Amino acid sequence: MLVDVRPLRGAAFRRLWAAGLVTGLGAQLTAVVVPLQLYGFTGSSAYVGLAGLVGFAPMAAAALWGGALADVRDRRRVLLVTTAGIGVTSLLLWAQARAGLRSAGVLLVLVGVQQALFGANAAVGRAVVPRLVPSASLTAANALQSTVVLSAGIAGPLLAGVLLPVVGARTLYLADAVAVCATVWAVWRLPPLPPLDRAGRKRAGVREIADGFRFVARRQVLLLVYLADFAALFLGLPTALFPQLARETFRPSDIGVLYAALSAGGVLAGLFSGALTRVDRHGVAVAVSVGVWGLAVAGFGATGSLVAAAGWLALAGGALLVLGVFRRTVLQSAVPDGMRGRLQGIDTVVAAGGPRLGDLAHGVAGAAFGAGWAVTGGGLLTVSVAVVLLLLFLS
Repeated sequence: MLVDVRPLRGAAFRRLWAAGLVTGLGAQLTAVVVPLQLYGFTGSSAYVGLAGLVGFAPMAAAALWGGALADVRDRRRVLLVTTAGIGVTSLLLWAQARAGLRSAGVLLVLVGVQQALFGANAAVGRAVVPRLVPSASLTAANALQSTVVLSAGIAGPLLAGVLLPVVGARTLYLADAVAVCATVWAVWRLPPLPPLDRAGRKRAGVREIADGFRFVARRQVLLLVYLADFAALFLGLPTALFPQLARETFRPSDIGVLYAALSAGGVLAGLFSGALTRVDRHGVAVAVSVGVWGLAVAGFGATGSLVAAAGWLALAGGALLVLGVFRRTVLQSAVPDGMRGRLQGIDTVVAAGGPRLGDLAHGVAGAAFGAGWAVTGGGLLTVSVAVVLLLLFLS
């Protein structure tokens, strides 16, 4: 039942995994400092929200292009360039803080550039994993990586909260840049990862990106997996309503518990993810995890107790980790290697677009019907989607 660590026997994957923990912590430092800086420059939460929109468009475009590039170029080189680029952008963020610039425009531009690099990097990185571990270990490898991301999501903000008053924003940006060096080193140590089909196309343009979408459109299982992820994050992700719930149902100081419980549930599920490696019906597992996620979110919206709310959110976080693990496994194993980069690019866009659009929908619903009704309603809608998905996967 415990986490399956067999993928760590491979030196290349082990280095990437360990470096990902260090780099993930650094990235969380920047994720905390940027909105604080924006709010300090402008005194307006609108600019903080604008940062998410500014980053999404370049990230989506770069993820699609980076995924196409991963299918026609050496993936190690593409991953190395994008990782180093993220580190350079963190250095530029440090430079603007050190220079004392109080320009929201400069900060938003740097955020847009870094998000573009992140999008391309994520698409390429997920296409690299199937070349580093045996196909039978893909589920375990994805569970290990997801656990690292969620662990960094808990520890990073806590660390930033402790260090920020002591060392200031510019030092945290610099720490992020230094942390990226761990992944640069791990990628540098990878073996060459050229395209397996050396006679294939050598371009990464609009036509090649469109080929990826056409490939998805012809395969029902891939369409259903994308739909499952989007439905869960668009209909069910309740984080946009945490501030309203903390003010109206709980206490303002309880908002940290809500965020932490969701991530903690994912980490706990990751630590006991050994059973996932023995599941053969990955599509069914995706549908079931969406259903559990929806039920847990609905339960969270209906409770007025902080302890019960934390329990429901922990269950939701565990279901979300399981969904992510099997989604990635399907996308990595059900397609030829020459198409993996493009499908991971599409997956990056779906995974990022669902929460952003969902935040907008939940915000509107929460203002119109109340936060509790909006959360519970979204959870029940997610369950209904899960039932349809389950019937389709079983057909």
